[in-house]
Amino acid sequence: MKNQFSRFRGSNSYIASEELQNSVNVAIALGKPLLIKGEPGTGKTMLAKSIADALGKPLIIWNIKSTTKAQEGLYVYDTVQRLYDSQFGDRDVSDIRQYIKLGKLGEAFVSDEQVVLLIDEIDKADLEFPNDLLWELDQMSFYIPETKETVVAKHRPIVVITSNAEKELPDAFLRRCIFHYIEFPDAERMKEIVEVHFPDLDRKLLEQCLEAFYWIRSLPNLQKKPSTSELLDWLQALVIGGINPRKIGEEIPFLGVLLKKNQDVETLLWNLRNPRGGRKPSFYSR
Repeated sequence: MKNQFSRFRGSNSYIASEELQNSVNVAIALGKPLLIKGEPGTGKTMLAKSIADALGKPLIIWNIKSTTKAQEGLYVYDTVQRLYDSQFGDRDVSDIRQYIKLGKLGEAFVSDEQVVLLIDEIDKADLEFPNDLLWELDQMSFYIPETKETVVAKHRPIVVITSNAEKELPDAFLRRCIFHYIEFPDAERMKEIVEVHFPDLDRKLLEQCLEAFYWIRSLPNLQKKPSTSELLDWLQALVIGGINPRKIGEEIPFLGVLLKKNQDVETLLWNLRNPRGGRKPSFYSR
């Protein structure tokens, strides 16, 4: 049984924990959607790309917005274009098929090879959105009444669904998914992630930056904690700027790369001036 769950092991650009690897492979083996939650910056969206890269499969991304309807993922009937063509064009508009455009889920169904389908940030849509997808995800087919055709999946796609937990998802939908919560990486795992992106980074700079990064994340009342992507951007900015590692002990350069809200910047500066317990953080010697 163990060998059935050994297909995905992360990729060269994505460090996946053993628990996450198991969740991915169980979802693939059972043919169920994989629902991924976690705070922003934990690699939810990049997971789908990593799975596609590791397994050598195409990736289709369906970015969900607040106005997105489940129908759009299946197909769209362009009635406006058909009306325009009937009045002003020279095309034969009797064939409705030419005005049917498949959505991302439809594209995944008709693909000649198995694809990885990312349904990104499903919690942005209205509450009915997940329920509206249940039948299609279960049956791997959908009906187009305009053409009286049923689209049946040639291959069951590997479905990865991400959520930032902005809204609670329906229980009926959750029952049909394999669930995994990606914990924010600790310092050791974060070091591994950074080394994937910056293998030649100065060790002292990395240590100083990680210490500063996790100290900032520990501050109370931050509206938006810096995430992994912001740490990587910060490191890149420091390298491009030629910042000496000792400089991190005197100030926090390019603070705007890490913190994106004025209140958070003020919170950080206040905590540097008024350190908890009367002791400044060890990375900061100013």
